[in-house]
Amino acid sequence: MLAGKRSVRVGDQIQKEVSVLLLERVKDPRVKGVTVTGIRLSDDLKQARIYYSVMGSRDQVERAQAGLDSARGFIKRQIGLRMGLRYVPEITFVHDSSLEKGSYMDKLFVEIGLSEDGENA
Repeated sequence: MLAGKRSVRVGDQIQKEVSVLLLERVKDPRVKGVTVTGIRLSDDLKQARIYYSVMGSRDQVERAQAGLDSARGFIKRQIGLRMGLRYVPEITFVHDSSLEKGSYMDKLFVEIGLSEDGENA
């Protein structure tokens, strides 16, 4: 038997599939530039929270959320066809702001004069 929890293994595979679908199959222009950053799948494999990031303003994040919500049924159907799961999880898309926060922190460090290795410039 493979090591690790099944929900983690299946979640990783779903994350890969969703990333490919967003890149190749979803034609909605609102989801261009969306990056899937993670997934949290319940232990019973029935609920999936897919975290995504998109660089840009709050308006672009809201447009991306609307596009992802619109494509949810298509994505769920494709996951069912591609993975052959008994139950395809209910998908919820959640914006992950950690990349924006990290970029903001990098900018702050540059402004106060810290180099990347932690030394003062």
